[in-house]
Amino acid sequence: MKIIHNILEIWYNEFTTVMRDKGILIFIIFVPLCYPLLYSYVYTNEVVRDVPAAVVDDSNTQLSRKFIRHMDASPDVCIAAYCSNMADAEELLKQQKVYGIVHIPSSFILDLWHHEQTHVGLYCDMCSMLYYKALMITATNVSLDMNKDIKVERYIPATTDREKEIIRMPIDYDYVSLYNPQSGFAAFLIPPVLMLIIQQTLFLGIGMSMGESRDKYSGSVIPFKPAYKNSVNIVLGKAIMYFMLYLIMGIYMFTFVTRSFGLPQLGNYLTFLAFLVPYLLACIFLAMVLSSFVYHREDCIMLFVFLSVPLLFLSGISWPGAAMPMFWKYVSWLMPSSFGMNGYVRITGCGASLADVSFEFKGLWIQAIVYFMIACMMYHREIMRMLKRYSVQK
Repeated sequence: MKIIHNILEIWYNEFTTVMRDKGILIFIIFVPLCYPLLYSYVYTNEVVRDVPAAVVDDSNTQLSRKFIRHMDASPDVCIAAYCSNMADAEELLKQQKVYGIVHIPSSFILDLWHHEQTHVGLYCDMCSMLYYKALMITATNVSLDMNKDIKVERYIPATTDREKEIIRMPIDYDYVSLYNPQSGFAAFLIPPVLMLIIQQTLFLGIGMSMGESRDKYSGSVIPFKPAYKNSVNIVLGKAIMYFMLYLIMGIYMFTFVTRSFGLPQLGNYLTFLAFLVPYLLACIFLAMVLSSFVYHREDCIMLFVFLSVPLLFLSGISWPGAAMPMFWKYVSWLMPSSFGMNGYVRITGCGASLADVSFEFKGLWIQAIVYFMIACMMYHREIMRMLKRYSVQK
């Protein structure tokens, strides 16, 4: 009973410390509540539509104008300007009034008449891959459709509609988008970012709390009280407080936020909760370990905010893990976000079970256990320092 009493006392002290500190409250309550909504709202449209493009039609024939009309009729591209030469079009591209140029050469129709291959120039602003993707896919689809009609006009004198269809495309294919039916950018990026928000706000909140404790207790992260004589009790008391708070935050993020913006949720809800438990524990215990090296609350802001973007890159979401150097892949396994983001994306986006994400699930439990033990050792060292300091003062 005394152990439980000590843990509850530590829990209460940590809770009151957090609730009285406006800086900590901003990072562990305000940011998890508001930032996911703001971030999700930016990507509400899911896909890039009506990318402005300029046209330089040196052919100026019925067929070239048909090509341009088909591109303009697509939902992804909008013909914003017609230029007489490439220099004018390039100037619009430099001014970012358009993000691509479609150049139809003067030999366009002549090449087709002579049964030769013709070329349409597509110049894209590669500073944005989404614009490039929209322009490239649209140009490809339009050229494929027109190729079918040209084949029929050339080689089919008088046949049935079915025979024309076979000649147009001897091998047809069905395009089926799995797990992300809208091919949306929000469904790709927001779920892993939500997991990263949980980790980084925990790092910041716990780091600021320990920095505040060092200022309050003359360099020590714990007070000289009977309840703080056992390192395991300290770690458990603090961890339970943050776990309870962030379990609520996690449910809010992955139910209210994801449903409000129509993000895919194919997995079982209990599977998600079971996966969230080791993720939160691993983040909390790692935050305690890292925060033991923080001596001022401002230091943790510079350190953990700096880590946010590299951790997103190392997770394997923005860049495939298979293409990552092995050294950095092993480094990424030190962070809960790498296992958490990949596992959560597979659960919510692909409907995976715990068995399907067993590698990530086991990795998180291993991290939680290892970081718990290290955190206990860190606090034991603080206890020894505190006892030594008070014995010297006496």
